Amino acid sequence: MIKDIFQKLLNKSGKNYQIDPKIPQGLIVSILIRRCCMLTRGIFKTGKKVFLGSNVVLYNRKNIQFGKNVTIDKNCILDGYSEEKIILGDGVKIGAYSSLSSTSHMSKYGKGLKMGNNSAVGQFTEFGASGGIEIGNDVIMGSYVSFHSENHNFDDPSKLIREQGVTSKSIKIGNNIWVGAKVTFLDGCQVGDNSVVAAGAVVNGIYPPNSVIGGIPAKIIKTIL
Repeated sequence: MIKDIFQKLLNKSGKNYQIDPKIPQGLIVSILIRRCCMLTRGIFKTGKKVFLGSNVVLYNRKNIQFGKNVTIDKNCILDGYSEEKIILGDGVKIGAYSSLSSTSHMSKYGKGLKMGNNSAVGQFTEFGASGGIEIGNDVIMGSYVSFHSENHNFDDPSKLIREQGVTSKSIKIGNNIWVGAKVTFLDGCQVGDNSVVAAGAVVNGIYPPNSVIGGIPAKIIKTIL
């Protein structure tokens, strides 16, 4: 009975997978209780159907746009002080202990983050979104992934590096992409649709659709045909 209810709730929220028959009913009950608590907290804090874990901090909440069934797990910090709206599409999930920094320095108002529908990032994700980050639909990511959408200038030896300013080209991740754990995305990089990024890669170039990339710096390992 409980499994049937949970399955219907999953389907209603857009999840099309079937629950493993080996999953015990006790686990399902504990998940339902936790989700109810998160939803209650989300409605109280945002006035919307958002699932918020404990100790979630939302700065400038009015500039954060939530889609349906967004989940932000415990101990996350989201900085909504950005030039453009922070957009979290339907079904977006941000893992526990993750942080979004939109404006990192008073010398430059940051651009922000856009995440498409059904995209998710794992625990301890760092969004450095001063230069802008765009993530498409159906993107899944492991834990400890980081985005750095600015680069420090260092060409003038007469000045300290910290006084030479930054460049911001933004980061763009396409649709239907799998990103492994501990991947680093650097400013200016772009990953095309239907691609895979291997764990631990440092992504700093522009990669076409249907690519498997990995390494430091990341290179195309093979093409998905």
